[in-house]
Amino acid sequence: MFDLAQQSTDISTLPTETFEWGALTWLCNAKLSPGAKQTVGLCHIHPGRGNPVHYHPNCEEVLHMLSGTGQHSFDGESIELRAGMTIRIPSGVKHNMTNTGDEPITCLIAFNSGERETVFLT
Repeated sequence: MFDLAQQSTDISTLPTETFEWGALTWLCNAKLSPGAKQTVGLCHIHPGRGNPVHYHPNCEEVLHMLSGTGQHSFDGESIELRAGMTIRIPSGVKHNMTNTGDEPITCLIAFNSGERETVFLT
């Protein structure tokens, strides 16, 4: 039987993970929606802060900038991202985002696994 309640979420009821650099709110994953084969979330990064260098061994990531500007590292190289830009990070690529602007970054992040794995390097 298809349970529609397990297929939808309401951000107002979801927990937010907070860190000194910002916050993550997961909108969809296998924990929130059993059987999900994707993970989708919102990431917020405070001005002047950055998340730790990390990689995802079991999935690729697509990051779409909704607001703000930042420097995204990508296996030792970097690219400046601003609102409206999207980057695809293949599985296993070491990466992180640093907010280089005066306003918070908000980005939509998506992974092609409902059980995204993350390995932190710093």
